[in-house]
Parts: sequence; C-alpha cells; structure tokens
Amino acid sequence: MYKVSKMIYFNYGHRLLGGHDKCSHLHGHSAHVEIEMTTPELNPKGMVVDFFDIKRTIGKWIDRHLDHKMILWHKDPLAKLLKKAGEPIVLVDENPTAEMLARKIFQAARRLKLPVSKVTLWENQDSCAIYHE
Repeated sequence: MYKVSKMIYFNYGHRLLGGHDKCSHLHGHSAHVEIEMTTPELNPKGMVVDFFDIKRTIGKWIDRHLDHKMILWHKDPLAKLLKKAGEPIVLVDENPTAEMLARKIFQAARRLKLPVSKVTLWENQDSCAIYHE
C-alpha cells in the first residue's frame, strides 16, 4: 500500500449544545486537517494523488464550505439570529463536534473521488478527532 497525506489549514467557529462547559459558548478554532490517501498502485504519474490535486479538490471544498464559517447545529437557537444578521453560517444535522467535521470532510473527499483512507482534524495543537472507515 502507498499512502500520502496533506495538511490543510482553516479557521471556523462553532458551539456545542448539551452542557459542554466552555464549548457551549460561541468560539473559534485555527484548525488543520490531515487528509490521508491510500492506494495499492500508483497512478500513471507515479503518485497516489498529486498534492496539488488534493489542494485543488478537497482543499477548495474546505475553503468554500468550512473556512471562516460559523458551524451550528440546525437546532441551535442562535442559528436564525446569526443568519438574519448576515453571518456566514453552516447548519448541520448534529452537534458540530470535531468528530462530525472529520467525518464530513472524509465524505466530501470520497464524493470528489479521492482515495481518502483517514481524516484527522486538529482543533488546536493538542486535540484531534479521527475518522476512517
């Protein structure tokens, strides 16, 4: 098996509902995501995936859908207020945890036909969530 990984940096805000102490308040993260790609054979260029193609596909998706966005559960009472105020928000169907975001990025990479095998989302320098199938 061959593996490569690419780090992509982005910023986002969120809050968690359901009694998560400080995380129940609106706050932000300077995050980075490590996207691992795996394949048994190299492509005609002799690569798993060209790093530029990773940035051009899933990197662009992250930039468009997550970077500098407030990510909120659609049940969050602040969602309507922030949307009405013109804030860039993304509504999701569950608490916007690091685990949920890692899964969402993994699924987006799969839809983009990348051979993703694992996504590690670092919310900060010492806390990460990992999703793989």
